[in-house]
Amino acid sequence: MLVVGLTGGIATGKSTVSNLLREHSLPVIDADILARQVVQPGTPALAQIVATFGADVLQADGTLDRAKLGAIVFADEAQRRRLNAIVHPAVRRAMLWGVLRCWWRGARICVLDVPLLIEGGLWKFVGAVAVVYCSPEIQLQRLMARDGSAREDAQARLNAQLPISEKVEYADYVVDNSGSVQDLKGQIEGFVAKLRRRAGWSWRLSWLFPPWGLLSAAWMLGWRSVAWSRRGSNRKTTGRT
Repeated sequence: MLVVGLTGGIATGKSTVSNLLREHSLPVIDADILARQVVQPGTPALAQIVATFGADVLQADGTLDRAKLGAIVFADEAQRRRLNAIVHPAVRRAMLWGVLRCWWRGARICVLDVPLLIEGGLWKFVGAVAVVYCSPEIQLQRLMARDGSAREDAQARLNAQLPISEKVEYADYVVDNSGSVQDLKGQIEGFVAKLRRRAGWSWRLSWLFPPWGLLSAAWMLGWRSVAWSRRGSNRKTTGRT
């Protein structure tokens, strides 16, 4: 099974791409949805959050008060790291179970929709990286239109993220969302066709012979690490930053 890591920047249209992939019957595991699910009442992650930050971060019905928790962690880097140390492992476990369910059902392709795929290092553990791209100026204009924010405020939000141009350097596939929705749909059709060709029929061997699947996955991840190390060396040699 080919596991594809899908990422992008704010206002590049990653959510639109995810929805279009679902329309092509590709299973999509959304990290943002999982991040909400793993802190539902009764979950170990929510219990850890309460133990760490106190019961005041809960609403009357026992659900997480995101506004109160946000006020705590966004004002304190150390507190934000403590929260991430609770939530991120829980989300990663949920993603792993989602991938395993896709494999068990015999899916040829599984898409992981992860906003911080590159920043969190998860790109190393997928078979292919796809980045949804648009030019920084288009990204800025879309963010301003979406949130009704001033140019300075929108630019500040973009500056707080890894530039989309740097994410593209990690990409095996780039979906350019600089044009119309119709243009994007055409690109997605071609993108899905490429993924299906790449997935081929090897999933059947993984399904019938699990050891083969494990060996194939290990080879793929090792190859990715070596390829990126070489790419990093080339960037240093050529003076790229």
